[in-house]
Amino acid sequence: QVQLAESGGGLVQAGGSLRLSCVASGRSFSTYAMGWFRQAPGKEREFIATITPLGSTADYSDSVKGRFTISRDNAKNTVYLKMNSLKPEDTATYFCAGSVRLISRTMGEYEYWGQGTQVTVSS
Repeated sequence: QVQLAESGGGLVQAGGSLRLSCVASGRSFSTYAMGWFRQAPGKEREFIATITPLGSTADYSDSVKGRFTISRDNAKNTVYLKMNSLKPEDTATYFCAGSVRLISRTMGEYEYWGQGTQVTVSS
């Protein structure tokens, strides 16, 4: 069993940056692919970024590619999402998730989820 806890959300002006963190408790963090998803009010949860268990490969949605960077520190059981050049449309609740697969963009392939952290980008 893995428990995930996100932090680092907040209010930021357009063009600004934030770094989200997600700390995992439980064993075998380094065997899980980790992903970030987000959900805006009235919208479905969407894929943002994913990274393989050892951090060698990452994948991004087109909406954030070039602006967001996912990374992980397995020694700290932590995955990060660095968000640059934020836009008002990035406003959402951001969730981290863990999957037993090597890498995935698919929400249904993630077994473990955090509670989310709110990111609000003002114009």
